[in-house]
Amino acid sequence: MSKKKNSELSNKLADVVVFGMQEKKASEIVKMDMREINSTLSDYFVVCNADSNVQVNAIAKSVEDEVYKAFGHDVWHKEGQGNGEWILLDFVDVVVHIFKTEARDRYRLEDLWGDAKVENFKSA
Repeated sequence: MSKKKNSELSNKLADVVVFGMQEKKASEIVKMDMREINSTLSDYFVVCNADSNVQVNAIAKSVEDEVYKAFGHDVWHKEGQGNGEWILLDFVDVVVHIFKTEARDRYRLEDLWGDAKVENFKSA
């Protein structure tokens, strides 16, 4: 598969992730285009936050459900389900970070990848 074709697919996957987040009222949703950054393997990071552990888990479930409905793919790897502070869902070309608000403020991922192109989305 060509890089362009693969890139279009990963962009669509990132958009489905955003939709899954919006379905559960995630806050401060951003899609970070990582394709021009040399040290990353993924095409996109999609980041959001939520006010409670319950909402963090609900957003993660919604994202997994929407990706499965759209592409028939399960998440390749996930971390953080237990604590509800920060859940990472790795779909290989798209990595999803769902933070509890205080944790997002602490880790400041957008600052770490400051040279990525960032697209902001409204909460649903």
